Amino acid sequence: MQNNIILKTDLQGLKLFKRGKVRDVYDFGENLLIVASDRISAFDVVLPNGIPNKGMVLTQVSNFWFNYTKDIIPNHCVSVNTNSFPMECEQYKNILDGRSMLVKKTKSLPVECVIRGCLSGSAWKEYCSNNTVSGIKLEKGLLESSKLSEPIFTPSTKAQDGAHDENINFNQMVNIIGKELAEKIRVLSLRVYIKASKFAQEKGIIIADTKFEFGIYNGELMIIDEMLTPDSSRFWQKDEYKTGDSPKSFDKQFVRDYLISIKWDMKPPAPELPEEVINKTSEKYMEALKRLTG
Repeated sequence: MQNNIILKTDLQGLKLFKRGKVRDVYDFGENLLIVASDRISAFDVVLPNGIPNKGMVLTQVSNFWFNYTKDIIPNHCVSVNTNSFPMECEQYKNILDGRSMLVKKTKSLPVECVIRGCLSGSAWKEYCSNNTVSGIKLEKGLLESSKLSEPIFTPSTKAQDGAHDENINFNQMVNIIGKELAEKIRVLSLRVYIKASKFAQEKGIIIADTKFEFGIYNGELMIIDEMLTPDSSRFWQKDEYKTGDSPKSFDKQFVRDYLISIKWDMKPPAPELPEEVINKTSEKYMEALKRLTG
């Protein structure tokens, strides 16, 4: 894999659809071209430094899971092979190779579907207050990082630019997208998480939690965006997992921990990351890719 960092693409002649925290998306009518940059965000703020190979890891891990779970739900991926991309992309192959995906243009649902198999992050904070997560009552006496007796579905709003996602309960999600669709994506999210978790465990990774996004294409529900990546999930090292602590991970928690340690106020502009943090984070992403896809 190449080591040059791509923070932003500006592909002349292609129509920019939107620029997210990590992805640059180009419009091809029925399809979109998603280019995963090496940008990294933490606490909903994009950091000034990129992480080597990160965009490639996100694309290839997502593609792996899209294929692995397509028996449960279809996904928006058309191709990751740049040779089959629209002709206008040919001149940008050196940028697009390995880090881009041609996808169907769906109407995305305005919620994020978070599945939690362990107690961590904002869920741990809420549990400490009142033994609940997203309004779901949990047993007493759990520790930080405890495995839940069964995974739980804890949706959130999908933040607009600059805003933070907000945790909501299932009834609030029903009010946003309707009961039938809400129940359907809850069931599908749990099925995908359970299947992926079993596979990841065999590869030495505990998927503590993850988030999925869904869209509608020609009336068909499908999973979209990224899937079970180190950006959208907490990947813990199985052989060093223990409760009562934050386990070693293969995701961007390393970056979050550094930012917390320097007491950053989590408001733009974000501080520069030290070289050691950048390289270590890149290693963690690459290790996740290697373990999951061989």
